[in-house]
Amino acid sequence: MPYEVQGVVARGKGEAVTLETVVVPDPGPGEAVVNVQACGVCHTDLHYREGGINDDFPFLLGHEAAGVVEAVGEGVTEVEPGDYVILNWRAVCGQCRACLRGRPWYCFATHNATQKMTLADGTVLSPALGIGAFLEKTLVAAGQCTKVDPAARPAVAGLLGCGVMAGLGATINTGAVTRGDTVAVIGCGGVGDAAIAGARLAGARTIIAVDVDDRKLDWARGFGATHTVNSREADPVEAIRDLTGGFGADVVIEAVGRPETYKQAFYARDLAGTVVLVGVPTPEMTLELPLLDVFGRGGALKSSWYGDCLPSRDFPMLIDLYLQGRLDLDGFVTETIGLDQVEEAFGKMHRGEVLRSVVVL
Repeated sequence: MPYEVQGVVARGKGEAVTLETVVVPDPGPGEAVVNVQACGVCHTDLHYREGGINDDFPFLLGHEAAGVVEAVGEGVTEVEPGDYVILNWRAVCGQCRACLRGRPWYCFATHNATQKMTLADGTVLSPALGIGAFLEKTLVAAGQCTKVDPAARPAVAGLLGCGVMAGLGATINTGAVTRGDTVAVIGCGGVGDAAIAGARLAGARTIIAVDVDDRKLDWARGFGATHTVNSREADPVEAIRDLTGGFGADVVIEAVGRPETYKQAFYARDLAGTVVLVGVPTPEMTLELPLLDVFGRGGALKSSWYGDCLPSRDFPMLIDLYLQGRLDLDGFVTETIGLDQVEEAFGKMHRGEVLRSVVVL
């Protein structure tokens, strides 16, 4: 029998979100219903509300979540009712050309639930990133549920569902940072600070945090930055070179998603170094670089999708590191809020007042 629950809906571009009754169907084949226990307020949700992703309104927002499986549909074997899970938005298919080449983190045919959640009047909702987790219960593809140790509280576990995983993975998976490397991170919000935490986990010897906000630079130190640069006060390219013996960093993570900061990342890396773009640009942005510089500096220019993560591999491992005290997920949670406070949380996030507001249900 379908569930009627409360959820956060964006009805139109730029409109304040509303708390509305949502109808969640029973899980069909390959699907699961999850009792959401916590969901982070991610900048991607604000992008949806502002029409920056697409115009398929109304959106059911929220995607960075953890909870407990309530029910599963026919044919589901990977999870069962009672399992504690983190939701992911890239459920791999196992059959596409990327999966068959042994690179499932690049899966080109990720999938979501087939059935639709609706408003009480039958209006079909578009769930953010195929999840829609600012909701008491949500319907997802069973492959979007990744079992982890229930000792990790939901408010921190759910952060691996998007932003924190994106930053950690940009450093560890995409950037392949290893012991003794020098790393610079441009943009020290939640994703950037997660990249810093990942660099520390990987054994980087120098970790340089760059931002325009001293408060964010203070947060970055807490996650492992060895040096900080306020780019309002100093040229970040020159500062990064000065801190790396005049060479530039081995790996530079761009966690802003703007052409000007990407250029800074490009020129702040060492010869044959790596730039990783994890910040999300908007559709109208373009980039111009001298092709001779692209050729002459060598190395790699990469973008990082979801931290190039494989949820079944990475989520349990990172939760174990958290429980061992080696990964400070608690430090990302600035505040916990209710479903009716998401709009206010968007404002705080836009003003740079929080790393993460987390809805706790």
